[in-house]
Amino acid sequence: MSEANLACYCSQARVHIFFVIKMDLKVKIKKVADVKTPFYAHKGDAGVDLYAAEDYLLKPMERKLIGTGIKIEIPYGYEAQIRPKSGLALEHGISHANSIGTIDSSYKGEIKIPMINFSDKQYKIEKGKKIGQMVFAKVEEAVFEEIEELEATTRNEQGFGSTGLD
Repeated sequence: MSEANLACYCSQARVHIFFVIKMDLKVKIKKVADVKTPFYAHKGDAGVDLYAAEDYLLKPMERKLIGTGIKIEIPYGYEAQIRPKSGLALEHGISHANSIGTIDSSYKGEIKIPMINFSDKQYKIEKGKKIGQMVFAKVEEAVFEEIEELEATTRNEQGFGSTGLD
């Protein structure tokens, strides 16, 4: 355990005390190529950078699965989210074809990223350079209950654009 905070508030003559506990998530890693081990660049960062394990010249509008050279063991009840790097997107038009990608705790293979080049220029992916970031998130398993009708809401089936642009 790395931090613990105590908080309390009062409501209707009751005192509620609760703890906010931050625990380190232990993720085992196995390198399958000569790459950097992911690390948090700054305190408070949500994600760690992932690095290309190979060189590749990505043509305009081409998609290519690029290895990161790592396998990880994610604790049950968590997932790893693989996200694009904003700098690659803004400066070069490079992103991920399935943004955001999910790595389930049951997956034990090499993490690979489906890169896509949205620009009109070729982009050289270089071994050892950043190609994505990984964020860990807690997940819950849903239990589905089949019913005849869903409860009504003010939105109901209004989908895309239902709140307007103003």
